[in-house]
Amino acid sequence: MSRTASYDRDAALDAAMNLFWAKGYNATSLKDLEAALQMRPGSIYAAFRNKETLFKAALDRYADRTAEELRGVIDSAPSPLAALQAHLRGMAQLDPCDKPSTACMLVKTLLEVPRGTAVRNVVTAHLDQVERMLSEALHRAKALGELPEDCDPDRLAQRIQTYIFGLKIQAQRETDAGRMRALCADLAEEIGTLRQAA
Repeated sequence: MSRTASYDRDAALDAAMNLFWAKGYNATSLKDLEAALQMRPGSIYAAFRNKETLFKAALDRYADRTAEELRGVIDSAPSPLAALQAHLRGMAQLDPCDKPSTACMLVKTLLEVPRGTAVRNVVTAHLDQVERMLSEALHRAKALGELPEDCDPDRLAQRIQTYIFGLKIQAQRETDAGRMRALCADLAEEIGTLRQAA
């Protein structure tokens, strides 16, 4: 008879994600993981094999939630371009008090881990996924006549992705909520200027 796992995998992954997000991969020790997950070393290794595997699972969890949030905004808006503008404006609500960091966990990891590593490849794949999602929305906007014929949706997707991750970094240092709102509004308005006149 197989033994039932004596831990809550979802809760453990959430705890690991928040810890890695706050401290980074290299600075997180096994002792840190023991305390955050409330598990003994043997149990952590039995459940997740090693620190790298646990970190990848935590990265996947973070990236899936980020993608789901963006997809929700895109799918619920009246137009793809309006959705992306709304997403940029909504980033003014980033609050460092309700999460380990306003900076993107993917970008923080990208800056921390060297090229050619398995973790780096996981991060790059997730960033590519976000860019594809933006690109798909912009191709749809172009097909709907929201963007001019000479607009390159793939290039614009790169630009908007840069805005999104840049705003997450800016939120880490900005203490004036009004300035943050104005910055988000400026970038959203800039994207709006690309809209074709009806």
